[in-house]
Amino acid sequence: MENKQKHLEFLQGVINRMAGNLFFLRGWAITLITVLFASFANNANHAFIYIVYFPVIVFWILDRYFLSQERLFRALYNYVRKLDEKEIDYSMDTSGVKKDGTNGWLCSMFSSTLLFFYLPLVIIMSTVLYLLH
Repeated sequence: MENKQKHLEFLQGVINRMAGNLFFLRGWAITLITVLFASFANNANHAFIYIVYFPVIVFWILDRYFLSQERLFRALYNYVRKLDEKEIDYSMDTSGVKKDGTNGWLCSMFSSTLLFFYLPLVIIMSTVLYLLH
């Protein structure tokens, strides 16, 4: 049981790092968007304010990647959890668990976790843009 427990600890560490990256990216997204809005609101040329949408898209794509990776490692964790002790090889290869559709990039991008964060952000940005014009 010691090999299985150690392998599961390795996988849990990766899952925790992916979750931390998701939290970290969202903090940077809010900070960067706030700074860009503040700097463009003072600028006389409001055409540049549409550049604020670019970081939102980039952060949404990065968030999608880390959520997809987290889901893959959770699937690998569940796979290793069911293995016999003698079958443990400490592999961190997630290619064997990619068959599940929820682990894909497109499904991750439009997951409720990301939609509840980025969709209101885009709506708020659009509202502010409308009020500035």
